[in-house]
Amino acid sequence: MFRFTRRALVVALAAQLPTMAVQAQERNFKYALQNPKGHPLEMGATKFAELVAAKSGGKMKVTVYPGGTLGGDAANVSALQGGTIDFVALNSGILGQQVKDFEVYDFPFMFASSQEADAVVDGPFGQKLHAKLADKGIVGLSYYELGFRNITNGKRPINKVEDLAGLKLRVIPNAINVDWVKAVGANPTPMAFPEVYAGLEQGAIDGQENPFSVILANKFYEVQKYLAVTNHQYNPQSLIMSKKVWDTLAADQKKIIQDAATEAAKYERQVNRELAAGQLAELKKAGMQVTEFSAAEQAKLREKFKPVVEKHGAAIAATLAELQAELAKLRK
Repeated sequence: MFRFTRRALVVALAAQLPTMAVQAQERNFKYALQNPKGHPLEMGATKFAELVAAKSGGKMKVTVYPGGTLGGDAANVSALQGGTIDFVALNSGILGQQVKDFEVYDFPFMFASSQEADAVVDGPFGQKLHAKLADKGIVGLSYYELGFRNITNGKRPINKVEDLAGLKLRVIPNAINVDWVKAVGANPTPMAFPEVYAGLEQGAIDGQENPFSVILANKFYEVQKYLAVTNHQYNPQSLIMSKKVWDTLAADQKKIIQDAATEAAKYERQVNRELAAGQLAELKKAGMQVTEFSAAEQAKLREKFKPVVEKHGAAIAATLAELQAELAKLRK
């Protein structure tokens, strides 16, 4: 039987103190996103922070930085990979800069409804894509939504595809978006989101494209008169985490974060869809002139975009085929 001297006991306890301190220590996390306070994505981020705090008994705290206050998406992703930002919510297609397969989420007219998108991103396809981020220092947690995108401008009403010709349109900085804007005869201007309002106000760009929620929350109606309802693109949003930070967490902490991410994503989508119906009415009330493409014009727009999908789909042919097969199953 071993007997500890008093000194040996003190030494043994002292050796355990750092471990005990780490276990008791509170964890603080930074969460960056581009959308302002009151936007569904910010509401989803706030819900995530609340869930993490509740599930951890207050030991894990997430601070949300909305409105691009920590920089644009590219800067946020870089900081996340370095471990100085813990969470980022962003357009999933932007992650194509890390894993090319994510470009599939930027193809025009890919999803016919938000319910279709849910089935794809929550199923094996969406999870498989998120898993590919691990090699890039990123953990994919869940998918939020931005919704279907529409086009605004300050020059003229858009009643037909030809009306888009010559407009300087801000696009998310990637090749697919640049090419679809060129395909309709407009001039693409890649620009980080925090710069868009000033760009519209100063005339550096004529227009931009985003869901109603973004147009409304960012007050683009103050600097844009015309809104064309085109629903040309649906944007899944990825909630991602720094793998550097993730790897420092205990198993129970990881579970808290993953469960909170899954719950918050469902909440955010629900909120986004409940608000969508009233957002168009609010934009009209704010003075925007709204036009909608006829079925014939919508078909013409689809045709204009087909070469863009073919061109960019060639580089990720297997992923595109997999997504199309999933959609075909859902549409039976």
